[in-house]
Amino acid sequence: MHISEGILSLPILAGGGVTAVIGTAIGLKRIDNDHIMETALLSSAFFVASLIHIPLGPGSVHLVLNGLVGILLGWASVPAIATALFLQALLFGFGGLTVLGVNIVIMAAPAVAVSFLFGSMVRKPGKSQLLGAFLAGLGAILLSTLLLALALVGTDSSFLTTAKLLLVAQLPLMLLEGLITLFVVSFLAKVQPDLLQLTITSKS
Repeated sequence: MHISEGILSLPILAGGGVTAVIGTAIGLKRIDNDHIMETALLSSAFFVASLIHIPLGPGSVHLVLNGLVGILLGWASVPAIATALFLQALLFGFGGLTVLGVNIVIMAAPAVAVSFLFGSMVRKPGKSQLLGAFLAGLGAILLSTLLLALALVGTDSSFLTTAKLLLVAQLPLMLLEGLITLFVVSFLAKVQPDLLQLTITSKS
């Protein structure tokens, strides 16, 4: 779901960069010493999961796990995802440094959104926990795809057909991410339920 360099207009790139910096700053303020390890582990999981890409037009399809990162880290998911994307751009050329800000927004903003929408459900044992996990995984990919489409169409209306194609192509991934997030949350609820009670979002 990375957007490649040389596609987006300067205003979109600038807006994405400013938004990414603000979100990262807020996220860094929410991380205390007790949660650095969890943040680093989830950043690594995001980094590894999104290494395998299937090219599709100006973007690509791959596992993201931003829903899982979001419900566990909240605002802290922004610097976690930003770090992973920066290393991917630097080491592997995924996306690129000029579009780093936009790619951070595309993947991290939905992570924060689902943490507020479904985080409380995930922290409550029972069926609602599993439902919240599934919706978080699915919803994060849906929101990321919509943001990607907006970035493309905001650059040039001729990208509308491509944006529609990307949305359709991501539908199987939305379901897959929902199921993966559900299974991970179910596993954590059994073996280490404390991880589902992270309160990084509440630190001010």
